[in-house]
Amino acid sequence: MRATTQTTARVTRGNLGFLLAKASQRWNELLWAGFSEHGFGEVRPSYGSVLVPLFEEDGLRMGEIARRARLSKQTMTTLVRLAERDGLVVREADPADARAVIVRLSDRAREFAPVAERVLARLDRRVAELLGDRDGRSLRRSLTALAEL
Repeated sequence: MRATTQTTARVTRGNLGFLLAKASQRWNELLWAGFSEHGFGEVRPSYGSVLVPLFEEDGLRMGEIARRARLSKQTMTTLVRLAERDGLVVREADPADARAVIVRLSDRAREFAPVAERVLARLDRRVAELLGDRDGRSLRRSLTALAEL
C-alpha cells in the first residue's frame, strides 16, 4: 500500500481566500474614492449588488435583483432599504402582485451611472497596466469561474 502525501492548507496571508478578500476590499476602497471624487460619496460599493442589475434592467422585483446579485432576499432587502435611504432607488408595489415590490433607479442613480462607468473604466485600465491585457482577461475569466464555485 502506497502512502499518500497530503498537503495542508496553511492559514496565512498567502491563502487564496484571504487574498481574494483583500483584493475585493482594496477594489471597494478605490471605487468609493472614485465615487466620492465625483460627488457621489453616498454610494457604497456594496450598493453595486442593487444598482448593477438595475442598470442592466430597471424596474425589477426584489427577488430578481437578489437572484442576479447572488444574495439572499433578506440581504437584498437590507441593501435596497439603505440605497433607498441614500436616494438611489425607489420601491413601489408591483401592480401585478400586491405582495411583491418593484425597485427602480432614482434620478440620482441615473446621474451616477456615467460616473460609475468612468470609475470602473479607470480601474480596468489600472488592472490592464498592472497585469497586461492577456493576464487581465485571464483574471476576469478566473474570477467568473470562482463566482460559480
